Amino acid sequence: MSTEVERFFSDQSPLTSEVASFRPRAQQREMAMAVAEAIRGNAILVAEAGTGTGKTFAYLVPALLNGGKVIISTGTKNLQDQLFQKDLPMVRDALKAPVSVALLKGRSNYVCHYHLELAQSNGLFKTREDVKHLGKIVSYAKESLSGDKSGLADVPENAPIWMNVTSTRDNCLGQECPQHSECFVLKARKEAMEADVVVVNHHLFFADVMLRDEGVAELLPTCNTVIFDEAHQLPETASLFFGESISTSQLLDLSQDARIEALTSAKDFAALPKGCDELDKVARDLRLSFKKEGRLPASVAEGFKEFPSALKAAHEKLAQLSGLLEKQAERSEGLENCWQRAQALSQQLKQWQDGDAPDKVRWLEVFHHSLQLNTTPLSIAEIFEKQIDGSARAWIFTSATLAVKQDFSHYQGEMGLLKAQTACWDSPFNYGEQGLLYVPQNLPEPNSEGYTEAVVQAALPLIEASKGRAFLLFTSLRAMQRAHEILQAEFDRRGWDYPLMLQGEGSRNELLSRFREHGNAVLLGSQSFWEGVDVRGEALSLVIIDKLPFAPPDDPVLSARIEQLKKQGHNAFMEYQLPRAIITLKQGAGRLIRDENDRGVLMICDPRIIGKHYGRRIWQSLPPFKRTRDEAVAVEFFSGPATPA
Repeated sequence: MSTEVERFFSDQSPLTSEVASFRPRAQQREMAMAVAEAIRGNAILVAEAGTGTGKTFAYLVPALLNGGKVIISTGTKNLQDQLFQKDLPMVRDALKAPVSVALLKGRSNYVCHYHLELAQSNGLFKTREDVKHLGKIVSYAKESLSGDKSGLADVPENAPIWMNVTSTRDNCLGQECPQHSECFVLKARKEAMEADVVVVNHHLFFADVMLRDEGVAELLPTCNTVIFDEAHQLPETASLFFGESISTSQLLDLSQDARIEALTSAKDFAALPKGCDELDKVARDLRLSFKKEGRLPASVAEGFKEFPSALKAAHEKLAQLSGLLEKQAERSEGLENCWQRAQALSQQLKQWQDGDAPDKVRWLEVFHHSLQLNTTPLSIAEIFEKQIDGSARAWIFTSATLAVKQDFSHYQGEMGLLKAQTACWDSPFNYGEQGLLYVPQNLPEPNSEGYTEAVVQAALPLIEASKGRAFLLFTSLRAMQRAHEILQAEFDRRGWDYPLMLQGEGSRNELLSRFREHGNAVLLGSQSFWEGVDVRGEALSLVIIDKLPFAPPDDPVLSARIEQLKKQGHNAFMEYQLPRAIITLKQGAGRLIRDENDRGVLMICDPRIIGKHYGRRIWQSLPPFKRTRDEAVAVEFFSGPATPA
């Protein structure tokens, strides 16, 4: 296989006829050879490949050439679709490999015939838009082969009606469903079982490994290779699924589903709708026991005056509804399912109330409309190590950001991959010529009052020099919104006509599309825009980062992990907080240079990158841009050579 892999990344590559922009890169070839070797030896490989390496082709080619069953897990559904619709077919055609490919998403992405029929019959719609969308979904379900909601462009993916016409793990009737033989989810799983290559996303992979619900668990025993792209996201995703959570939204969904089933199958039992209404009320009261949104440790939340009694009331009403459902469960599969859910939720609520375990942390997250009670493991390393230990298959973890100065120990420790082979390839881009790192002088400390105002004032000369064409990336929504207010006023005062855009004014894809079209826009974003965003060419020539992205120390999971590390004699800041911040910063910095013709300035406003002892470790982990603290030099950079057309 090595010779074939090497040929594929040479001047004679079959890819040259498939991809107009393809050119051989040493880094890509070396990565492909390392992946091929790991697959051949059923090894674990953790591989960082800088932006522009072409890591997708570097893992696809050896995976397809080796044969066998391959699962590829990506960070988002957008990346899933790109892999499935574009990259995989391209490589398959170039290789002339006779492999079958399937796309598998979570069940909430597929129209459910049973719930679609229920929605049509009960007519409980909140808006005319819901009614209009429902008609389109009914037509789509009749003609679609996949039932994947992304195939129906006329109904937005976030339209409320989707909640009524898709299933969840809780309300799926499984083999008892009268529409079982027509099920789109089962069809997708069957195709995945029969395919040589299956594309999933991280949420689906981990939900399934833990819950055995989404079809991946059935695939793993027959699988030869598992590849995680955007693998830097895995610690966060795995923590989410290796823990447990229960939310007021689940209680409200249960009462809504039970109410609908009662209308269909138990109209003569008036106590059931009444029980649903009572659960609705206590679930909403439980959310309202907190005035502010945010995260709280359980120990703090339990000190809130109204929370303990609201939690007790929710548990009591849930138990009462469970009893009512038990009496009616024999009347339909739907009522039986609601009873089983009520029992499971009651058990989860009891477990959360029972208190702390030494290796877990209990905490709450208060959202605008819901409250979620969480239990998260302090470490996922042992749990994940057990998942992959002893399996005769290759595991590939790859991303542009996994290491700190080519040291993978933080990532390996977090994921339980201490036995893994590691490799690192720098980007083929000429960062010394293409980019400049600018750290302004005389900015106040990041926690001082007026810091955001100072950041914006320091940014204005650069925004003017770059003629807009900028991303401003913030570590908090509050700072982002404050900066937007100041910039709006400054643009008006100076008569600048650069379109000013703000995260939240539309979906990320809509905003990016508009940003590219304008060609001189200024976009302010928070977490959503630090990664997975690709704007090539002159439209993005300046990336400004307000602060080093340290996670807030009062985050309940982070503070519990810091406490545990300290007890174990570790330096939590240097071994955990700093590496995580560096990996996030590398993602943000990676938005600037996306191909060999891009050119621009990365402005990091946080003075700690210069003034603190750990600052050197941070900037040495960034691409090797030229560096300056002189505003005039940064402004002058935009008068340099224009980007080739």
